[in-house]
Amino acid sequence: MAAERRGKAETLALRQRLLSASCRLFYPEEPIKMVRAGGQYMYDEQGARYTDCINNVAHVPDIGTLHIPQAQPGHLPLRTQCRCYLLRGSTTTGSEANDLALRLARRYTGHWDVVVLDQPLSLTLSEAPTGRTTPTQQQPMPVRWGVWLTGHSRQAGRHIRRAGGLFVADEIQVGFGRVGKHFWAFQLQGDDFVPDIVTMGKSIGNGHPLACVATTQAVARAFEATGVEYFNTFGGSPVSCAVGLAVLDVLEKEQLQAHASHVGSFLLELLRQQKARHPIIGDIRGVGLFVGVDLIKDEATRTPATEEAAYLVSRLKESYILLSTDGPGRNVLKFKPPMCFSLDNAQQVVMKLDAILTDMEEKVRSCKTLRLQAQGCP
Repeated sequence: MAAERRGKAETLALRQRLLSASCRLFYPEEPIKMVRAGGQYMYDEQGARYTDCINNVAHVPDIGTLHIPQAQPGHLPLRTQCRCYLLRGSTTTGSEANDLALRLARRYTGHWDVVVLDQPLSLTLSEAPTGRTTPTQQQPMPVRWGVWLTGHSRQAGRHIRRAGGLFVADEIQVGFGRVGKHFWAFQLQGDDFVPDIVTMGKSIGNGHPLACVATTQAVARAFEATGVEYFNTFGGSPVSCAVGLAVLDVLEKEQLQAHASHVGSFLLELLRQQKARHPIIGDIRGVGLFVGVDLIKDEATRTPATEEAAYLVSRLKESYILLSTDGPGRNVLKFKPPMCFSLDNAQQVVMKLDAILTDMEEKVRSCKTLRLQAQGCP
């Protein structure tokens, strides 16, 4: 007998009573209770449909019983003769993949220090810049005038290897064709650039808890030489592997990498047009279906427009569009929708973005006019 579905108010009350407050909601002022999803859309308990611009975990359209039996054996297009570790479990995430990558690197190099960017996306919590566990050196994000510096990773890799270290590429959010031009984001640094270790998660299982670490034979053998078995309770589960293969199968058959390139280019062009219309828009950066829009208070100081970004996300939610913010100032609108996000979706989202920004600007102008009138100005 199916359990009776609880209403949003009851569910929220249970959450507040049983869960830690550190488990934050996306929309704490007015939470949404989602009951189902399909493709790039999510549906709440009232049946309202939301366009999802957040959920890069659900990387491809639905993976169901029609897809899994069709999955064919394949290989990860990294380097020949690579070695993989499959992680699967109820809490398996990209952070666990990064944790294993650091264990591999430390065993191979004999070094303990970690060099990370000052805005890491999914480093293990103990290794993040605020962590206390290990010596961690922060490096600034390699962005100038809103453009990721060409060849930065290749140059950084050269220095790291010269110092006896290994280069770890985190493909947890940007891998599996999301950048459009390439299957892996590290390939944007040039065909001759290959990391020593690649970590994957989130989208590899399309929501199913699955992660993977790929590395060279030499690094894997150094880890094997410790005599310590690497064990993951559900690692390499046939069910998890079938899900992962099905994701690769769908990506190829439905040409979602090319789709991400086409729709992402269209989205970027629409957003650049908005930059010309709205001074609050600073940098627009990204590739494929991984795009950030920087909101600033002033072009000269480039002060993050944090409150404005939060207000914009709230207004978009009222229009049934889900979007998140990122960056140290929480002022970057972050687009990372499922790979089936369409041209029509892009146009709809940007049109609504334009309308809200226009309304915000009109309200600001009205307030300025009222202040001037109150001061007796003409």
